[in-house]
Amino acid sequence: MPRPTKQQIDDEILEAAAHLFARHGLKETSVQRIADTVGYSKTGLLHRFPTKEALQTAVIGRCVEQIRDTASGVADLPPGPQRDRAVLTGLAELAVAQPGMVALLLSSLLAEPESEIGEALAVIGEAIAGAFGDEPHTDTERALRVTGALGAVAVASIALCGQLHPGAATRLAAVGFDALGH
Repeated sequence: MPRPTKQQIDDEILEAAAHLFARHGLKETSVQRIADTVGYSKTGLLHRFPTKEALQTAVIGRCVEQIRDTASGVADLPPGPQRDRAVLTGLAELAVAQPGMVALLLSSLLAEPESEIGEALAVIGEAIAGAFGDEPHTDTERALRVTGALGAVAVASIALCGQLHPGAATRLAAVGFDALGH
């Protein structure tokens, strides 16, 4: 059996950390808990990410990068149903492949803006709004629908984790699309 690459190990660590940060918060998630989750020693994990803050930065950076990748793929589409479906499909594919990142995405939308996690994750919320072609905090009804759509995708992907295959992304996106009211 081939040994995992450095990138595969980092991906595994970042996915586990994203899931734990979403579930327990940035402050309450210890490096030891993350190391235990991925089956590495704390020392080994700290060799890859020297501090908890470096790990948090890497997780948030990866999440924002993935959302921005989705946004760049739909940048030519005007805001509306076609763009919404494309964004939700991209996020649903991410949810199937990396449910921890999507859980973190959802927690960024639910966090109190003035809280520590809210401030740290605000950049994720801004990236999401940009992907949908929305201006943050301008249309409460739209924000509710987008949050509901993202919640539907995130909750379904987390609840069905391990039972979803790559083709399930289309069905997940459809569930989110319905929440947008198109």
